Amino acid sequence: MPVGAVVVSPSGEVLGAGHNAREATGDPTAHAEVLALRAASATLGSWRLAGCTLAVTLEPCTMCAGALVLARVSRLVLGAWDPKAGATGSVWDVVRGRRLNHRVEVVGGVREAECGDVLRAFFEARRTR
Repeated sequence: MPVGAVVVSPSGEVLGAGHNAREATGDPTAHAEVLALRAASATLGSWRLAGCTLAVTLEPCTMCAGALVLARVSRLVLGAWDPKAGATGSVWDVVRGRRLNHRVEVVGGVREAECGDVLRAFFEARRTR
């Protein structure tokens, strides 16, 4: 699935990036967001990504939304909303749960049409195989 993610520091430095690698690795946690968070944490030498922004092409699932909270990411910028499994405002809102000790600011729909077009084209190509 063509999902990509990047973690950016408060100063604009790219700290980590990832793309969906579940099929390639056989790892169910190898989502773009998780891989980008791992890379950013390795770059900083810390699991705390306070002040950082994660940008992703598709709204995160519940696992990835939970990882954003646990990593203390400050802001999420997403392209296309996921009306089937999104967990940052569409189906669920994990990142802004009032019982959590950290909440993530969500900026959604950034270049939504372009992100959606890439995803639709991917799935259309898979259906015609």
